[in-house]
Amino acid sequence: MKASFTYWQDNGHWLGYLDEFPDYLTQGESFEDLKEHLADLHRDLSADVIPAVRRHAELDLAA
Repeated sequence: MKASFTYWQDNGHWLGYLDEFPDYLTQGESFEDLKEHLADLHRDLSADVIPAVRRHAELDLAA
């Protein structure tokens, strides 16, 4: 299983969020640490550990 994510560096920290869950930002001390935090976050979000999760989706609109 794979999940896409967006990340950047700011003041020596790695910040990012899962593209499916853009409201849930996390950080790490390195790129590898950030990926571990994102994996943990994905597990919590997928297991309904975090209440009232906002999700991102696409809607097909007929022309």
